[in-house]
Amino acid sequence: MSFSLFACGRIAIVIFPLFAACGFAEEFDFSDQLPRIAPREPAEALQTMQVAPGFRVEQAACEPNVVDPVAMAFDEDGRLFVIEMRGYSEDDGQILGRVRLLEDLNDDGVYEKSTVFADHLSWPTAITCARGGVIVGAAPDIFFLKDDNGDGVADQRRVVFTGFGKTNVQGLLNTFKWGLDNRIHGATSSSGGVVKPVVDGEPQGDGINLRGRDFAIDTGAMTMTPTSGGAQHGMSFNDWGDKFVCSNSDHLQQVMYEDSYYSRNPYVAPPASRQSIAADGPQADVYRTSPVEDWRVIRTKLRAEKIVPGVVEGGGRPAGYFTGATGVTIFRGNGWPAQFQGNAIVGDVGSNLIHRKQLNSQGIAYSGTRIDEKSEFLSSSDIWFRPVQFANAPDGSLYIADMYREVIEHPKSLPPMIKQHLDLTSGRDRGRIYRIVGDTYERPPTLKLSEMSAAELVELLDDPISWRRETAARLLYEQSDRSAVSALISQVTKGATPQGRVLALYALAGLDSLDAATVSSALGDPHPRVRQHAVRLSEPLLRNSPALRQKVAALVSDSDPHVRYQLAFTLGELPVSEKQTPLAELVQTDGANPYFAAAIQSSVAAGAGSLLAELMTKSDPLSSGETKLILALAKQVGKQQRKEDVAAILAALPQLNQTNAPLTSQLIQQMAAGGDSTLATQLAASLDGNGASMLSRMYDQALAVVVDNKAPIDKRVAAMPTLRFRPFDADLFADLLEPSQPLLLQQAALQTLAYFKSAEVADLVIARWSAMSPALRQSAFQVLAANPTGITQLLNAVQAEQIRTADLDLTMLQTMKSLVSDKLALRIDALLKSETKSDRDAIVQAYRGALQISGDATRGEAVFLKNCASCHQMNGKGHPIGPNLAAMKNRGAEAILVNVLNPNLEVNPQYLSYVCLTNDGRALTGIIANETATSITLLQGENKSETILRIDIDQLRSTGASLMPQDLEKQIDPHAMADLLRYLLDQN
Repeated sequence: MSFSLFACGRIAIVIFPLFAACGFAEEFDFSDQLPRIAPREPAEALQTMQVAPGFRVEQAACEPNVVDPVAMAFDEDGRLFVIEMRGYSEDDGQILGRVRLLEDLNDDGVYEKSTVFADHLSWPTAITCARGGVIVGAAPDIFFLKDDNGDGVADQRRVVFTGFGKTNVQGLLNTFKWGLDNRIHGATSSSGGVVKPVVDGEPQGDGINLRGRDFAIDTGAMTMTPTSGGAQHGMSFNDWGDKFVCSNSDHLQQVMYEDSYYSRNPYVAPPASRQSIAADGPQADVYRTSPVEDWRVIRTKLRAEKIVPGVVEGGGRPAGYFTGATGVTIFRGNGWPAQFQGNAIVGDVGSNLIHRKQLNSQGIAYSGTRIDEKSEFLSSSDIWFRPVQFANAPDGSLYIADMYREVIEHPKSLPPMIKQHLDLTSGRDRGRIYRIVGDTYERPPTLKLSEMSAAELVELLDDPISWRRETAARLLYEQSDRSAVSALISQVTKGATPQGRVLALYALAGLDSLDAATVSSALGDPHPRVRQHAVRLSEPLLRNSPALRQKVAALVSDSDPHVRYQLAFTLGELPVSEKQTPLAELVQTDGANPYFAAAIQSSVAAGAGSLLAELMTKSDPLSSGETKLILALAKQVGKQQRKEDVAAILAALPQLNQTNAPLTSQLIQQMAAGGDSTLATQLAASLDGNGASMLSRMYDQALAVVVDNKAPIDKRVAAMPTLRFRPFDADLFADLLEPSQPLLLQQAALQTLAYFKSAEVADLVIARWSAMSPALRQSAFQVLAANPTGITQLLNAVQAEQIRTADLDLTMLQTMKSLVSDKLALRIDALLKSETKSDRDAIVQAYRGALQISGDATRGEAVFLKNCASCHQMNGKGHPIGPNLAAMKNRGAEAILVNVLNPNLEVNPQYLSYVCLTNDGRALTGIIANETATSITLLQGENKSETILRIDIDQLRSTGASLMPQDLEKQIDPHAMADLLRYLLDQN
């Protein structure tokens, strides 16, 4: 079971107080079987740890000097600031959070002096040092705290940003890290927020929406910008600025691009910014050495004897895999053997262990492979050990923040007869901080960087300890001492390490002293990562330096993919006439990679037509990736409709039609706004002089594929969108919506119907409604919502009892009120009021009998496939859209029952359903699976997804409810529920 703050995204569990209500909780007395588990004293706790050969663990601090540590940061003199989250997990209102200052007075590695630097904070979760003070994250605020008189207590305390979400203690902002770009980067987590700067105590402006994204703060201007990310708890950079995060049961992810590049071109929809990179899968096995707690054993016995409902733990897999990855950190010190430099470190708090992986470069992405076979880097037999966060330290070691708590469990999943014997705050007065070092490690003296000159700080940029390098870079930026410029320029060309040369480049940029000559020199550096960052930092200089533009463009043939990937973004800063040829070359070498393809398109906010025309005249066969890019560019040109772009394509179309006629048809379809589009006719006419005739042929060819029952389903679905190039054919679409047709084909037909605006379309959908599955009805509702008369006809059909109210998604209908006329809104109101609201609690109570029925797993599988598989996956069946059922089933049958029947009781923000109304009148629903500067991706049932450009969005609204339908009792009776529970609980 997982520590909920760091087990972000788990399903909310509510266990009703059944036993207290029934009056027999007091009949069970487990006081003699649930003795308190004594904590290990600090010295003894070290003996419970098993660490990988070649390493040792040392204790740097412990209670009473520190308690409940969840985040930490070292200032320029090695003093340690620690976040104490004493109010976790239910005592936010008591404002117990603190910042603790620890000092090692004799520099022996043990922090013997402890001072409360600041207190009265609400759920603090993040900290970093900046500008002589600390920046602290405590949702909804970010604070700047500073000690003015040297007594170790903050005198300044001001809110600098506000608006972070705190609806879910499992998804609060966290993890502040200094980046190469001279900014502090932070993780937003799943609670999101609309964040505003605060000036003189007052929030300013409209704020920035950080849903699905992270952020970066420039401490000079105290401004914030959104960045790519959006994971849950933990974030780290490697030496080259590559960003890694962890999320729920996906314990190692890489962030693949910087969101700001896509804001240049609103017509590009990039792939998801986060990519899972663990070779053994997102929810990999872990190997704990701690015992199962006594209260878990008793709860299992109670469940086995059916005294309390729930799964018998051990019948599935109650442990042994990641359920709440936390604190991912890339080790970058010199306190370990050299071969372990760059390891990814991830904690699993519930299993009392620390996991590590080797990062292996595979092009622009990495693959993380397990190092410790059938064991972990560090594990403890002490169940109090809770490693929540890590830090690269000034002494070259890795520091561990151990929250040290007796019980980690969601309070409401504990039966009352057990909970009364547990203290869920036990350990609030304890906490430890450890360091992991190599066996031969000798601790170096702590440097006081605050006393160093600018020249000395420049020398530290080559230091083997990453903390020293980054702190020196931070101080150079904060001090703005231009006396460092000459030394930094020398460092760029003569620095001993590529890490130091990269940092020197960014330090010069931070001092506004980076010139074209210095960048040009770095573009020729022997190390590819220096060249990569030189390309990036060249961008503000390119406009005024033709020679620099030429040298940057020449790197299109660089042997390193990181250089070429950065170039794909940076070429967007060149004039159209200079960027088309190198971009086309990148398409040929790297266009098959979707991240490269999106990067290339981001660089043609202007000039998409010229690039497209150049690609259309290629003689070499196109890869699937290149074809996708060509069609994406065509769609962009069709939306922009710039005369120069259209002219370039008109000139190139005849040659493309000769070499690749099918692609020509696809290209015209992508560029066309609709079947009667003037642009489509113009393009078609450029080929045979009769545009209407060619469009008709395209339609006929697509129609032949769509109606061919023997054709592969993927080809039939792919041909469907072309049917909108002709007026609506009621008979054709009636056939396509027959229940005998494949589900994917029916879905595609409904998606195409959304483009037609006639009343006949709404008539057809309503006529077919009763025969549609729940998943199809969701798509059908979107067709009606997009149709001018659709909602009116839907309400008429309900009034005429042609459609049952029970077959409607009332939550979605409620959301539509703001999108329709006042008259229709009143009709929706009347319908909602007339429909008797079901009492969810009463329904759950009525179904409790299912917990006592011996269900049948075979029948339960059929119930699952019919009602759940569109959004959940079990044993490879269904679609993994909703929460992970493997983790859910270990919480017991009653928890599953509650979540099935009352899915909106408490919804994690990442599973909220949204309604998106597009500019062309379509209404789309789903959960937001990905969000970038230019697009959102909605994930729907049956694993369908649709990416919508922000420029195409008219309105985007949360329904405030889960994507999961609320009235499943209408489909699943108590006996079927018992079967479903049996099936879910029996699966491994």
